[in-house]
Amino acid sequence: MKLNAAERERITDSVLKIQSVRASLEQVDEEKIPKRDEMEECLEGVDHGLREALGYVRRKDKPSD
Repeated sequence: MKLNAAERERITDSVLKIQSVRASLEQVDEEKIPKRDEMEECLEGVDHGLREALGYVRRKDKPSD
């Protein structure tokens, strides 16, 4: 389903916030943030999903059973 202009704006704003969080994490020593790898993986997934919704990346094909 296609996003309307307001939805695209909200999602684009969220993408920019996620990018900001990811950039901020890179500025802090890895040892000071518990479970940092898990956080980065989660943020990457959210970023990818939002970009998919905006049409900036292709949806991944579902694996066959």
